Amino acid sequence: MAGRVFRGSLMFGIVMILVAGGLAAGQDTASNDAWQVPRTPDGQPDLQGVWTNATITPFERGTSFSYSGVTVPDVDADKPFFTEEEAAQFATLTAQNRQDNDSYVSRSMDSGTQLLSTRQASLVVSPPTGRVPVRASAEADRDNNRAHERDDYLHMSVWDRCMTRGIPGSMFPAGYNNAYRIIQMADAVVILYEMIHDVRVIPLDNRPRISNAVRQWMGDSRGHWDGDTLVVTTTNFNDRGMIASSGGGGRIKGVPVSEALYVVERFTRTSENEVLWEVTIEDPEVYEGPWTVSMPLTKDPDYVMFEYACHEGNRDVPLLLEGRLREEQATR
Repeated sequence: MAGRVFRGSLMFGIVMILVAGGLAAGQDTASNDAWQVPRTPDGQPDLQGVWTNATITPFERGTSFSYSGVTVPDVDADKPFFTEEEAAQFATLTAQNRQDNDSYVSRSMDSGTQLLSTRQASLVVSPPTGRVPVRASAEADRDNNRAHERDDYLHMSVWDRCMTRGIPGSMFPAGYNNAYRIIQMADAVVILYEMIHDVRVIPLDNRPRISNAVRQWMGDSRGHWDGDTLVVTTTNFNDRGMIASSGGGGRIKGVPVSEALYVVERFTRTSENEVLWEVTIEDPEVYEGPWTVSMPLTKDPDYVMFEYACHEGNRDVPLLLEGRLREEQATR
């Protein structure tokens, strides 16, 4: 009898979950049908506000969760999306791991404990493998820089040197300071990045690009509206940056860029609280083919962006170089 009661209760629970799910789905659909893209006074889709993307979602599929201490199970290594139950489990494991390994470093992290709301298994969504098609020569350059980053400042991360996180690296989630303020005008969109406080002005007025002879850390951006999507193309990069400079990039951290780098971003307001950001990267000198990252940005009107006084307070470069020099002196 106990077994029958259990099975009956279980079936009743399943039915109620399905019914509730159907009602919720219906409510979401109705809500989405009623929602309209907000617009600025001049009619552009309104992307303004402070948006965040703190997440433990791995950069590439099948790798460890970023800033989590939790490894993707082998059984999940090839799946493009996690289930809702798996996402909750990984969040719980991450929170527990943070609690068990409490330290100054862990307390200074602000990467959250959650996967992206899409539950995608990696930030990279194309190629279908969820892996960046990096050329072996670019990986060799990355490895050489990592091996000698305390020998010469030129081998250090451009983030450690407080130069910039570049484009599109400035949008990639890091361990903290994952906030972006977007401001719009009729002829430009401005993005303030909390990390390293870069300010990027994206003209929308069809002005010609700068001379091909001029090369910049963040390139030269131009934007236009394709329906309700802001499309931004960026060229004219120098060859001294990195495609990703934080630990969240996994094996992509430190991969160099060339002057051939070509970046296309798309910003689409998809709901009251989310903007979908997508970026496609092409650099034939570094990659075997193009690759794409996609992620939602979440609106957080209560988030306070403080000044990231990187150069003003940065002592990492001289201290690291001095430390290596002292180590060499001690072995003589």
